[in-house]
Amino acid sequence: MKRTFNALTEQEALHAAVFVEERNAEIYHRFAEMFVEFRDDDSLAIASVFWDMAAEERHHSTLLQNRYSELFGQRPCALTDDDIYEFVEIPRLEDADVFSGVTAQDHRTPKERALHVGLTAEVGAKKFYTGLIEACKDPRLKRLYTELADFEGEHVAFLERKIAEASRQGAGSS
Repeated sequence: MKRTFNALTEQEALHAAVFVEERNAEIYHRFAEMFVEFRDDDSLAIASVFWDMAAEERHHSTLLQNRYSELFGQRPCALTDDDIYEFVEIPRLEDADVFSGVTAQDHRTPKERALHVGLTAEVGAKKFYTGLIEACKDPRLKRLYTELADFEGEHVAFLERKIAEASRQGAGSS
């Protein structure tokens, strides 16, 4: 039977957070591999962004796995994303046309557009966890959701820094 995220136990919520980080790292890794195959400068710059994003997700996955081990040891958790009604947003390339050139309406470089793909997903994840904090009555789960929202906030800040760097580089090359 499917459940809402806020109906999960602390163990299940932490387990789900680990596989969200791992899932997103894999998605960013696949995006990077896809862009590397084009071999032009813009595509390689975009691939580099996605490699960085994958590394950031893996870092947070490791931190969350360590936290899981501290709290629950080696106790297994069989929960999957199929067991949950709603889930944290997945990065989607179709949300941004990374391949199009600079237009009158959109002055961002392809690299900046790629960064915005990740930013959209990370902002959505932060909102998701923040909503859980507001609805949660259990103090332990509230602390966990606060920690997860903080992690997503770190992702957002990371991407905003990368966007600012890309914007400065783009402005310098025009």
